[in-house]
Amino acid sequence: MDVIIHVSCTGFMTPSLTAWLINTMGFGLGTRQIPMAQLGCAAGGAAINRTHDFCSAHPEGNALIVACEFCSLCYQPTDLGVGSLLSNGLFGDGIAAVVVRGRGGEGVSLERNGSYLIPKTEEWIMYDVRATGFHFLLDKRVPSTMEPPAPALQELAGAPGWDASDLDFYIIHAGGPRILDDLSKFLRVDPHAFRFSRATLTEYGNIAGAVVLDALRRLFDEGGAQDRARGLLAGFGPGITAETALGRRRRTDRWTA
Repeated sequence: MDVIIHVSCTGFMTPSLTAWLINTMGFGLGTRQIPMAQLGCAAGGAAINRTHDFCSAHPEGNALIVACEFCSLCYQPTDLGVGSLLSNGLFGDGIAAVVVRGRGGEGVSLERNGSYLIPKTEEWIMYDVRATGFHFLLDKRVPSTMEPPAPALQELAGAPGWDASDLDFYIIHAGGPRILDDLSKFLRVDPHAFRFSRATLTEYGNIAGAVVLDALRRLFDEGGAQDRARGLLAGFGPGITAETALGRRRRTDRWTA
């Protein structure tokens, strides 16, 4: 393994989990370590994008992404506001991992990636650090934030001549039912196309940076999408930030994108 990215917005440790993984799993001592701790629910998409950048620069390289999200650790029993109550009911715990290879393999062949930030939304999703720990703050306007990123997704898809409204599969961060419903409306996509993300949300809740990785696993488990099928991956998190990528389904080890 050439690089390990550890994703978490719910737990912090020093040294990073990457060091423990290198030692316990026998990876090379020169393995690069990239901990991501402040991107929240967008971190899964961001990690995929950074490994795409790395493997594009190092075609023979291999990268490991590990997302560990323990949202229950952030539970604060004295936080009785509506936002806190909704967050406690929405978020869940989850761990997911994925390997990204510079060449070969089966899965999704990444083609390009992008990032988009909605201005002046820094305080809409945030931690308030107090003597009792991290207190999660979720603004009531967050569920209605899918309209601004939609044109950015269309622009990303349009660069290679694709249409974000007419792709073969979608791996979308399941921030909540409203997020998925609104994005499908603004992209003019059948809600069924987001079934992998909805399944993750239904079974585990919002598992933050691990959502897109689990939804990706469900795509593979279903066996859906034909070889070279076109797809969109999008993670949304604090900032408010969208981390997006385009890729083709790769069902054989014998073709190059």
